[in-house]
Amino acid sequence: MGITRRSLMVAPAGVALAAGTGAPALAGRGRPPRPVIFIHGSAGSAMQFRVQAKRLASNGYPAKIIEAHEYDSPNIATIVQQVWASLDERITRLLASSGSDQVDLAAHSLGTFVTQGYLNSSPARAARVAHYVNLDGRPATGLPGGVPTLAIWGEGDPARTVVGASNVYQSDQSHTQTVSSAESFREIYRFLRGHEPHSTDVRWAPVAHVSGRAVLFPSNSGVIEASLEIFRVSGRTGRRQGRPIRAAVTADGAFGPVPLKPFERYEFALLRAGQSTHHFYFQPFQRSDSFVRLLTSRPGEGLGGLVDTSDRHTALTFQRQKEWWGGEGDHLWINGQDILNPATAPHNRRVIGVFAFDDDSDGVSDLTAPLPEFIAQTFISGVDLFIPAAARGTVSIVAQERGGGLTRLPVPAWPSSEHRVSVEFG
Repeated sequence: MGITRRSLMVAPAGVALAAGTGAPALAGRGRPPRPVIFIHGSAGSAMQFRVQAKRLASNGYPAKIIEAHEYDSPNIATIVQQVWASLDERITRLLASSGSDQVDLAAHSLGTFVTQGYLNSSPARAARVAHYVNLDGRPATGLPGGVPTLAIWGEGDPARTVVGASNVYQSDQSHTQTVSSAESFREIYRFLRGHEPHSTDVRWAPVAHVSGRAVLFPSNSGVIEASLEIFRVSGRTGRRQGRPIRAAVTADGAFGPVPLKPFERYEFALLRAGQSTHHFYFQPFQRSDSFVRLLTSRPGEGLGGLVDTSDRHTALTFQRQKEWWGGEGDHLWINGQDILNPATAPHNRRVIGVFAFDDDSDGVSDLTAPLPEFIAQTFISGVDLFIPAAARGTVSIVAQERGGGLTRLPVPAWPSSEHRVSVEFG
């Protein structure tokens, strides 16, 4: 898998390094795991670390000590002090509830700017952090705050480094992929615990308790005055089966936990008075998951305001925490039409979110180029695809991951005039 390691770690006095891991040996098998806090990057959320949180839980971490620290990334320059202060509060709470002496931090991209600044801002802050994982973010001339550091780097400049850290280079992995991949998880776990994980798979459990937040993208502010209905759906058509589970949504957008069956598919329907229903579809939940995020927007705002709607066509949004590389092994077929190619999902644009709808509502598709107002956004692309809406119709959705197999997630052909549809892979 094209992974190389160049260790530049210098151990603090009196602390031995576990052989070949770059992790202090005191983080070994006998010690209970410390709380882990993930700090996302630009236009990010807890979703980037969702699969890693479940892998940690599959390897013995209590889910209640794994959290994400979310913030309004477009405005970070003016709010960074507030973000640090709220991180102080989160760490204090987790230390009190877990009985641990320190926490571990993992940050991605812009989140490494936030986290390195936090660790360097105060010796007292750094003293409460046992380990720091720097995921494809900022280089540094020394260990941030003196905290033992693992730096994982994806494709890009191989000269990037955090001096004094254990630097691992995954040259064939993309920017967000370095956060979510099994290879990265193995490195992270070894660094935090001092030994190999039992498995890099997400292990199933008899009941999946699912919770998360409904948030406005990309500010991560909670959706207010909303309710949530969760339906079990057919794996063949995506259509609802049985009565919904109703879940309250708090002023911060939080919902759950809701008990779900681990091998069933579900629809999450976000309801807001006077607004289109926003439907979210996921692959089956194999185990409990507290990092679910329902990314939406206010009517007419953000990228949602750029989507043309009509009674005749369905509008879809796709998200995956591993970049789509059009023409390089990734495929996304909608009713048999592959919407990914080197133009619509170019390698260098790091696309993880794709909007597909009938641009200008003219009934004509054009996949020769991406929609310019979407591809101009960070990690986003958009395609002009006419997807007919029908009262009892189904949209066939099939994804092929480079290096992997096929995933089928059919959904109802909801008319875009009254319904928004988001599909999450992974």
